[in-house]
Amino acid sequence: MSTFIIIPSFTLLFFMAFLAFITGTGHTSPKALILSTVISSLGYYYFIAGSAYYLRRYTGVYTACVKLFVKAFSQITGLKAHMGARDVEEFNAVKLRNKERLSQYILAREGVELPPHFVFDVQVKRMHEYKRQLLNAFSLMDIYFRLKEGSLEGITPMAAIFGAKAAPGYWRAKGIIKYIQDVAALINNDPDMRDLLRVVFVSNYNCSYAEQIIPAADISEQISPAGTEASGTGNMKFMMNGAVTCGTLDGANIEMLEQTGRENIYIFGVNAEQVEGIYAHNSYRAGELYEGDVRIRRLMEQLIDGTLCPEHPRMFADIYQSLLFGSGGQMADSYLVLKDFESFRQTQEQIGRDYTDHYKWQRMAANNTASAGYFSSDRTILEYNERIWHLRPVL
Repeated sequence: MSTFIIIPSFTLLFFMAFLAFITGTGHTSPKALILSTVISSLGYYYFIAGSAYYLRRYTGVYTACVKLFVKAFSQITGLKAHMGARDVEEFNAVKLRNKERLSQYILAREGVELPPHFVFDVQVKRMHEYKRQLLNAFSLMDIYFRLKEGSLEGITPMAAIFGAKAAPGYWRAKGIIKYIQDVAALINNDPDMRDLLRVVFVSNYNCSYAEQIIPAADISEQISPAGTEASGTGNMKFMMNGAVTCGTLDGANIEMLEQTGRENIYIFGVNAEQVEGIYAHNSYRAGELYEGDVRIRRLMEQLIDGTLCPEHPRMFADIYQSLLFGSGGQMADSYLVLKDFESFRQTQEQIGRDYTDHYKWQRMAANNTASAGYFSSDRTILEYNERIWHLRPVL
């Protein structure tokens, strides 16, 4: 990787570790903050380097942009002036090579073949109910059911890629991992799905895996309920590497929408004000959706009828219980998986239709990379300095 990427990245790494130390408060130890920051900074090195690879492909733009890229990543917005057919075709060629590389990587480690011409729909993050990996998995099962019964035609072939780890004692999160793995086994072993749909839950997701996955993603799933995500940084890394976001109006998705424009991002689901109203007034009844929507009812029943785990039909009864009746004093479907299902399903279908317009899609992807400059740590540190530190820059 080019030296100009490595030097700023490791300078940032040590600076952020120092910042974590001097600002540590409460019950979090400075050592823990430093370790967390170092790990995050190393991750950012991988993803900034991936974006640099895109820049190198724009031979006419590279020389002009890369001089600014070292000190001011925000200048990557200059790519917006280079969105002609040839430019976006070159951009897509890089994405395709990254997809081919990831396909080989996953085949070698997981034994699952992902054709590079499939849409690579990615959700990699901490496993938690509020991250709603379950919503994504339900959408895949709904697609599977409709393909099998012949009610869904003209689908754009898709590979769904999951990666996550659950906390040791988080039983339900581990149950969701098991559920997604069983969904993958069902779909991948069905010959009817071979040219239409693949699913993989990668083992031991870490920075090395992320280095392969993030530059290859077509879709970045950022689908927590509106108002529950403090910010998020994975969504920024995907955006930087030319993935189009499918998400709710939550966390940094809101700023990403502002930067890239509504035409280059997919937003679905209830907004934060509506979510707050649901929680405040306990006005949502998951059971009514179950009774009134045949698709939701089918998705719920497959949790307990042995569709996925014939030897243990009630393997996922805990998930079923939490969604329809609640558990531990929480309301039923407390993270609104069923509430947002129809909106998410429709958005996924729109993504599939848009992907078939290759030039439109390539421009969307390139615009995401070109709009990512706002999320540079350079801007954040400059703002800290302007508002708090008032230090004199040395460069």
